[in-house]
Amino acid sequence: MRVILFLIVILINSNSFAQNVNSTIRRGNDAYNNKKYKDAEIDYKTAIEKDAKSFAGNYNLGNTYYKKGNAEDATKQFMQAAGTTKDPIEQSKAYYNLGNSYLKSEKYQESVDAYKMALRQNPKDDDARYNLAYALAKLKAQQQKNNQQNKNQQNKNEQNKDQQKKDQQQQKNQDQKKDQQQKQDQQQQEQKKSSQLKISKEEAERMLQALKNQEQKLQKKNAKKFDATGGKPEKEW
Repeated sequence: MRVILFLIVILINSNSFAQNVNSTIRRGNDAYNNKKYKDAEIDYKTAIEKDAKSFAGNYNLGNTYYKKGNAEDATKQFMQAAGTTKDPIEQSKAYYNLGNSYLKSEKYQESVDAYKMALRQNPKDDDARYNLAYALAKLKAQQQKNNQQNKNQQNKNEQNKDQQKKDQQQQKNQDQKKDQQQKQDQQQQEQKKSSQLKISKEEAERMLQALKNQEQKLQKKNAKKFDATGGKPEKEW
């Protein structure tokens, strides 16, 4: 009898807990429908705190994030919701909204993968099939754009390389011209110095010759002076 009573108590508590969680979710749904997304977020988080495996709590919280424009948190929440249930329809819904979140963030490859997961769980979901086709088209356009951008960048890199080669050649030519000019200037300076040295040598020779001439004149002058005053003729016998 005690065992029966214990089981009854457990069932009552379990039902009361589930009703409490569902009541919180319903309150959140009312706020969500009235576009009071902040209040809805609080209620859904409260429900998840009470029951982390609540599909409705996680799924609806993801919807709330999506409505608030927070695609990143919505993505995480829909992934969380998909892991809380084994029901294929519920999983399909979670993956479908996950695809929508990725699509909003322009993550087209991820959105394609999510829509495919939704269709695996529910092949009859025409909305998922339509969105998959749309995401594939956006993915293709994105890839083409990226390819064109890569091609443009490659062309730009090639042009930059060509310009660098031209600049290097131009700089080389300028350096060579500068070296040639420096050599010419140096040669001219050496020639000028050499010319100056030659002139100085000639002048030195003239000066030396002039000194010699002057010395000879002095010697002749001194000789005449000696003959005029100091010399005595020999006596004739």
